[in-house]
Amino acid sequence: MKQWVALIAAVVAVNSVEAASTVFINVNVVPMSSETVITAQTVVVTDGIIVKIGDVDLVPLPKDAQVVDGTDRFLMPGLAEMHAHVPGTGSDNLEQVLTLFVANGVTTIRGMLGRASHLELRRELAEEDRFGPRLITSGPSMNGNSVSGPDEGADMVRAQYATGYDLIKIHPGLSSEEFAAVASAANELGMPFAGHVPVAVGVENALSANMATIDHLDGYIAALLPANTDPSGGYGGFFDVLLADQVIEDRIGELARQTAAAGTWNVPTESLFEHRVGDISVADLRNRPEMRYMPRSTVDQWVRSKEQQLEERGFSAATAARAIDIRRQLILALHRAGAGLLLGSDAPQVFNVPGYSLHHELGYLVAAGLSPFEALRAGTTAAAEFLGSNTGTVAVGREADLILLDANPLIDINNSRRIHGVMLRGQWYSSAELNEGLSVYQ
Repeated sequence: MKQWVALIAAVVAVNSVEAASTVFINVNVVPMSSETVITAQTVVVTDGIIVKIGDVDLVPLPKDAQVVDGTDRFLMPGLAEMHAHVPGTGSDNLEQVLTLFVANGVTTIRGMLGRASHLELRRELAEEDRFGPRLITSGPSMNGNSVSGPDEGADMVRAQYATGYDLIKIHPGLSSEEFAAVASAANELGMPFAGHVPVAVGVENALSANMATIDHLDGYIAALLPANTDPSGGYGGFFDVLLADQVIEDRIGELARQTAAAGTWNVPTESLFEHRVGDISVADLRNRPEMRYMPRSTVDQWVRSKEQQLEERGFSAATAARAIDIRRQLILALHRAGAGLLLGSDAPQVFNVPGYSLHHELGYLVAAGLSPFEALRAGTTAAAEFLGSNTGTVAVGREADLILLDANPLIDINNSRRIHGVMLRGQWYSSAELNEGLSVYQ
């Protein structure tokens, strides 16, 4: 467990000195509290907290501070991956997954496939006994196989609350009675529940039950079918892609307003959907540079998943394109209605390499009609608001989870990938240092 922490520490020691403070000098600040860039600033971080921001000519450098040159660079908050699948502590690839997140500027992850070992992992990350982002963890998922009746569902909620998980994960298969019991117990305890919308429940009932987040836009296409349609929607395939040609688009705005009124947030994971059913070729996906970090067997499995999807009975490129268009309309309508959007990509999943996929997700949010600022907000200020954390903006008093970029992300969302370095809990890691650490996995 300590080996990777020791490796990172050794790499950092080569190019930096131990310092009470770290200073970003002459940097352009992208605070994310508003759509602005504050030029020529000095940002001082001490003990993991941003303690001073001011004009480069006016802010003195603390004695023995570590100095990071911010000239022509842009300092923004670290990103939150709000739908991650985190390996267990005994997994061979845990350290790789955690480091891939950090190297891509992801400083908080919400684990949505929880297991008992994640409670200790959360502690290790928080206390810096292990290198990696902050972890928010669900308990083991509640689904049609793990829950047998309403009483058991409610008991499982109470047990996960007592154990210390941060949220309840909902997977498909719950009956309406089981879901209602889980929701009632969770609401009574003030414990968020999030994830999929069971077919037997539907989006409107999930909204009424105070679901914290709906992930993958699950259930929304079924909710947009004609009123006389089978409530289950029939067999829809991967997140109802096969039902797209039956959707009544005029209802999108009203459903978005209902979502906003309910206070339920959405984590679209659009990259997961478009990578699997979209027209990006298998060859192009396989050959992306980030695939070098994934085992060949994993990439081969992802290829088979996409090929099987394209060959599924009833699937067509035209229907998939319509499903993508509807989902993009939903994302934009949710945003315009004031319903909360959170950044998440469901990594590692089909062609979604941890960290890298979140930058693809940002691109898909912009393709849906959000501005770069609005897309970035889903992974910074909005995520901090949802989690109640002291991160998400570059401001005095905030915890120093930061990304230093070589270009302005508000002008071009692809600039979010141009990472010069990452600050995690006040510790600075240059991209060269992080990439050197990742080189052992190529």
